[in-house]
Amino acid sequence: MRFCLIDRITHLEPGRSIAAVKNLSLAEEYLADHFPAFPVMPGVLMLEAMVQAGAWLIRASDDFAESTILLKETRNVKYGSFVEPGRQLVVTAEILEHGARETKLKASGTVDGEPTVSGRIVLERFNHRDRDPELGRMDEVLITALREMYSTLYRPV
Repeated sequence: MRFCLIDRITHLEPGRSIAAVKNLSLAEEYLADHFPAFPVMPGVLMLEAMVQAGAWLIRASDDFAESTILLKETRNVKYGSFVEPGRQLVVTAEILEHGARETKLKASGTVDGEPTVSGRIVLERFNHRDRDPELGRMDEVLITALREMYSTLYRPV
C-alpha cells in the first residue's frame, strides 16, 4: 500500500464489519489539482478508502493470512456529496460473502451522516509465494509491515 486513506479504525467485528475514518486535510497534495478553486476528495480515492477499509477487515478476519489484497470488481458505485478539506469521511464495510480467494463486501462512506459514496466491491486475496515460491520472503515482509500499521490504526478499548 503506497498511501493510506484510513486514519483510524473505530469499530471492528472480524468476519462481519468495520468502520474507519479518513480526515481530509488541505495539506493533501492531490487537492491542489482536484480542483484548484474547489478542493474535494476525488471519487476514485473515496472508492479506494472503501477498498482499504475492506482489506483491513479481511486481514483482521483471516489473521493476516494473505500478504496482498486487491480490488477485483466494483458494482453499483454511487456518489453523493463532496468531501471537502476539514471534513471526516466515515467508511464502513460489511462482508457479504467470504470465499477461498475472493471476498464480496457492501461498503459506504458518509460525512456528517450524509452519503458520499456507496457500492459493492470484490477483493481478491493471495500470497506471492503461491505464484512463485521464491517470493515467500516478500510475503513475510509485507505481512509484518501490515501488522505494524494495523496496530497503529486500531486500538480496541
